Amino acid sequence: MTQLIIIILAAWLSGLMAFIGGVFARYEGSTETEAKRKFVHGVVAFGGGILIAAVAFALVPEGISRLNLWVMSIAFLSGGLLFCAVDVFLAKRGTSAAQFMAMLLDFVPEAISLGAVFSDNRRLGILLAVYIGCQNLPEGFNAFREMVKSGQHASLVLVTLFGASLLGPAAACAGFFLLREQMEWTAGIMTFAGGGILYLIFKDIAPLSDMPKHWSPSLGAVLGFLVGMIGKKCIG
Repeated sequence: MTQLIIIILAAWLSGLMAFIGGVFARYEGSTETEAKRKFVHGVVAFGGGILIAAVAFALVPEGISRLNLWVMSIAFLSGGLLFCAVDVFLAKRGTSAAQFMAMLLDFVPEAISLGAVFSDNRRLGILLAVYIGCQNLPEGFNAFREMVKSGQHASLVLVTLFGASLLGPAAACAGFFLLREQMEWTAGIMTFAGGGILYLIFKDIAPLSDMPKHWSPSLGAVLGFLVGMIGKKCIG
């Protein structure tokens, strides 16, 4: 199997996890009990833990090792500022797809990075694919619930999530063909994504994971970060 096919499959499968999360949310069918709400909050926290692990173990280290102080700082802050601007724009429009947009905002630059680094560092590329898949699963679950609650048809939401998965191979191919020999640019994109993801964690994900008078859902973040640690230990 050629390297490009592996990259395309890795990017698509990691994106497809959002669709699988949506399918699970569509068909799990349980009533809205307190136990279920604790589970959902735990899933949100788990996704946040995975995202923190991706920032700490895959995205930011590339910027630290390859970029000078000023470029690294500008890239990281620019990511946070752009994600903040998009968040403000969505809030003003009153969109019902904030979770879905958050998923796309971190998925696309990570997939670009996956394609760019794979030929130079296959282990890092695999690690990125694992992180993307693990974070997309809970994000797809939550995005489906959010969009359906706003009145969108469940089948249309699932089609949207499946279509979004196809952005992964497209972004990964762009990274492979345009950036695989431009490692400083790739490190800049990864650092940019890290800044944006960190903003999303503290603006949207962490607050959603909190459940007053319940403490166990937040342990999902610990579990998510542990998954990231295990991935780094085994692959990175």
